[in-house]
Amino acid sequence: MLTPEARRELEKEQYRMVGSHSAVKTCHWTKKMMKSEGGCYKLTFYGIMSHQCMQMTTSISCANRCTFCWRGYKAPVSKEWKWDVDEPDMILEKSQEAHHKLITGYKGNKKVKPHMFDATRTVRHVALSLTGEPITYPRMNELIAKFHAKKISTFLVTNAQYPEQIKNLSPITQLYVSVDAPNKKLLKKIDVPLFTDFWERANLSLDYLAQKKQRTTIRLTMVKGVNMVEPENYAALIRKGDPDFIEVKGYMFVGASRQRLEKSNMPFHEDVLAFTKELTAYLPEYDLVTEHKPSRVVLLAKKKFFREGRWWTWIDFPTFFELDASGKGFGTEEYMKPTPKTGFTEETADVRSRDCDCVAAH
Repeated sequence: MLTPEARRELEKEQYRMVGSHSAVKTCHWTKKMMKSEGGCYKLTFYGIMSHQCMQMTTSISCANRCTFCWRGYKAPVSKEWKWDVDEPDMILEKSQEAHHKLITGYKGNKKVKPHMFDATRTVRHVALSLTGEPITYPRMNELIAKFHAKKISTFLVTNAQYPEQIKNLSPITQLYVSVDAPNKKLLKKIDVPLFTDFWERANLSLDYLAQKKQRTTIRLTMVKGVNMVEPENYAALIRKGDPDFIEVKGYMFVGASRQRLEKSNMPFHEDVLAFTKELTAYLPEYDLVTEHKPSRVVLLAKKKFFREGRWWTWIDFPTFFELDASGKGFGTEEYMKPTPKTGFTEETADVRSRDCDCVAAH
């Protein structure tokens, strides 16, 4: 799948290949939380413990060449799976091994407390969103089952070009679909898709997303001067997908995207918040919940998550695993948990990371 040159480039950037098509890299926020410097937005929004999260992908290939993506054009692209299919057991085992090796050096870091490093050794969450299109891995449902059997929650991000894989996906902790533009012409310009029927695929993906019973999210990546337009058309696509949550996130000027975009295309957090407020005018069933300023991201949730005078956007992980293991159908509202703190304040960025000791086991 990878040329030797592309592999060397990834390894230089601290990626570790797993088997023939998977990869692992330690997240910036995993490192920060180990040093008690705050957690990622998934901590603020959903209760993920950033220091116990493994960032990986089951496919480094993708069917898009998104202009805002960090990936260079040496990275593989394909519409179909053309490679060997690695065993799920191997991917699970070797991914954790690679993750542990990448964080080993932090054991002696004076900023990392021993109990934090010890907790980091136990992976509790996997973010299947590192690079490429992870949902194309042909044995994804088997791998998901193995993660859940080990009490590892699953957050998977897909680019809305593989509707049948979305339709056939087993229950996961939270499913993300990216919506990168409000209309067909702009989506082609931004995502540079390989599929000629990319717009039809995106719309069918949203139709299938709406049928999911577990937690779903639509993510908008905002590129200033490019796709921060037509909030009414974004809203129409969001209503089609009917997600539980909407994340409006600013583009970050990093990696190979710097060859395609300008630093001025990276919106300030205030820009993201302003566009989010425009969007909510067309989505009365959603409301603003909270924000994470360092990541330039704002969370919207369906109003059904506001109960007893507070938001319930956090995840009850033990209950999720019990429901999933039962083999019975279950829904979003059966494993939600009160959000400890919400709002739009200067403290939002690192909220709750100071209290990670008491909630690290969920």
